[in-house]
Amino acid sequence: MKWSEVIMVRSVGSNSKILAKPLQDLVADVMRSAGNDDIRIFHRENIATDICVVIFHCGKKTQTGGSPLGLRIVDAFRKIGLVYHTIWNEVNTSII
Repeated sequence: MKWSEVIMVRSVGSNSKILAKPLQDLVADVMRSAGNDDIRIFHRENIATDICVVIFHCGKKTQTGGSPLGLRIVDAFRKIGLVYHTIWNEVNTSII
């Protein structure tokens, strides 16, 4: 089963340069910890302080509360702003 975690943060500060170094450090740490998971990081068009991390997992079971890696990212993001964390299961299109 494939599943994903979507973690979004809206920084309470308006200066995206303040976020640059902590985010670079977090991304580097995440990439080292990811293993076989694929991680993509996005920023919102025209709002530099909105960041979204999507972790694509391949596993037999969804981790309902989030993966250890996802929870680490959530914890780090809580220090810089408002966090939204959701779990998504891939739809099997053969049954639709």
